[in-house]
Amino acid sequence: MRDDFAIFILTHGRPHNQRTLAELKKRNYPGKWYLIIDNEDDTADEYFKLYGDHVIQFDRIAQFNRHDFDIGDNFNSNRNTIVYARNMCFPIAKQLGLTYFWEFEDDYTDFTTRIQITENNCTQIYVEDFESIINALIEFLDSTNVTTIAMSQVGDWLGGVNGQMFKEKIKRKAMNTFLCRVDRPFTFIGRMNDDVNTYVTEGSRGMIFLTIRDLIMRQLETQANSGGNTEMYLNFGTYIKSFYSVMMAPSCVSIATMGQSHRRIHHHIEWNNAVPKIISSKFKV
Repeated sequence: MRDDFAIFILTHGRPHNQRTLAELKKRNYPGKWYLIIDNEDDTADEYFKLYGDHVIQFDRIAQFNRHDFDIGDNFNSNRNTIVYARNMCFPIAKQLGLTYFWEFEDDYTDFTTRIQITENNCTQIYVEDFESIINALIEFLDSTNVTTIAMSQVGDWLGGVNGQMFKEKIKRKAMNTFLCRVDRPFTFIGRMNDDVNTYVTEGSRGMIFLTIRDLIMRQLETQANSGGNTEMYLNFGTYIKSFYSVMMAPSCVSIATMGQSHRRIHHHIEWNNAVPKIISSKFKV
């Protein structure tokens, strides 16, 4: 396994519930990994007791006081949001001497790929060779000017082989998992929906955020898993969560509903208004 790469697992208040780490070990991930915690985590001592040098703690209070990025509101008393940890990953990776890192959350239950077996059906296969996958994705990053690459999520696969994700193979967004190069930094923004806020804002400026179809992550439902951002989502709800992205990019993001029998509030992105589509000058007539 290459020495200039590590997986960062962002976590808060769950020292005994590290699902992502358990799944990585189960799937034979052979490389470096670190748990990223903040200095307002009451369970920090337990993290260090259980995981030792694999735990990296950052100063969230100092980061908050510096106003390093646009939080998107003036709720000054609440810092319990993952965006602070996300924005520490680049400086942490640089300090560790890494060239690449993959940013995860702590509640992933499996990593899979899907293979089409008939005209209308596909089958699920668990990922067993993380090293080959990481090397292939890093090769893709190195040969392009892509900013970051994310896995698809189970929700992207609605419709199976007849759904949008299967047909498009690559989508211009990135959520939840972020494979990054240290020399291509970007800044997450907004207390909630930070991943969407970031890919529409930075995407409008020319950065390229991609989701790949053939690597899939399954995550616990936020409201069903205590710790992390759960309390904030329960307090504010999905309407306010989605509206952060409307505030950041009103020209291309609106509030909509999603789902079939159980519909819920979600953001909607009008991609024709969201990102530049620059055609090479060689096609000029």
